[in-house]
Amino acid sequence: MVIRMAMNELLGLDLTQIEIIDLEFPRTADMPEFPTHKPTYAYTLSHRHEDLSGKQGVRSSAFGQLHGTEHAGTHIDAPSHQAESMMMCGGIPVDATTETPTGFTRNSVDAIPPILARGRLLDVAALKGVESLQPGYAVTDADLAACCTRQDITVTAGDVVLVNLGNARHWHDEARYLHSPGVAVSGSRWLAERGVRAVGSDNIAWDLPDEFDRDLNCNLPGHLLLLVRAGIYIMENLNLGPLVASGHNQFLFVALPLKLVGATGSPIRPVALVPRHVGEGCARARREP
Repeated sequence: MVIRMAMNELLGLDLTQIEIIDLEFPRTADMPEFPTHKPTYAYTLSHRHEDLSGKQGVRSSAFGQLHGTEHAGTHIDAPSHQAESMMMCGGIPVDATTETPTGFTRNSVDAIPPILARGRLLDVAALKGVESLQPGYAVTDADLAACCTRQDITVTAGDVVLVNLGNARHWHDEARYLHSPGVAVSGSRWLAERGVRAVGSDNIAWDLPDEFDRDLNCNLPGHLLLLVRAGIYIMENLNLGPLVASGHNQFLFVALPLKLVGATGSPIRPVALVPRHVGEGCARARREP
């Protein structure tokens, strides 16, 4: 699919020939999350239809309130989410002018524009011949390069790269989902060197949650390399199962972060747009390890 198409081609596009693959997990109170990020999500029906029954004629209404953290469920990290020696992406210091009680005045999630880009799915689980990588497995630069060769695709500047670990299949088992594989330092560095726009995976933290890199002197080193040093957005808790099942590894990727002023992240509903008929060169067509 060509992203940069002429306006007349866009308006004449036959939408019946496009399949929209939803990459968001449903948001529930019991979805997996680190203890430090809980409560994850709560919805309270604060006004019910019967509350004003009879006062609005035959019409009634109901609405509620949302509660939770910006980093629960399927979401995107803003550059303000991470810093290196108290400096955020772009050399912006963390101080009283940028970090306030009501959020960040620089690098907050409301500054992230809608994302419309060419998407690449690098299916590491398929590369290894498994449905799900083992907990603690670190996806290296060699793994990502091997996926590109196997799937006959090239990662270029501006792409959105999604890494399938097979971890989405454990979404309803919190302990197993949190005890996940992740992307190694070399994998994050490989993507940063290619100038991608954003990355995402089907685990809780992109990185291995327990990894500490001595050279960078930090845990979650991919967050430092991507968000702080390269300004590359990170998306976590993506439901990649439907995309993997579709057989597509190239697609049009769309995600719209909410304009949560001052926030360090935002829930998103990312989607992959693909042709309805699977063509040649699809990831699962070459399932052999």
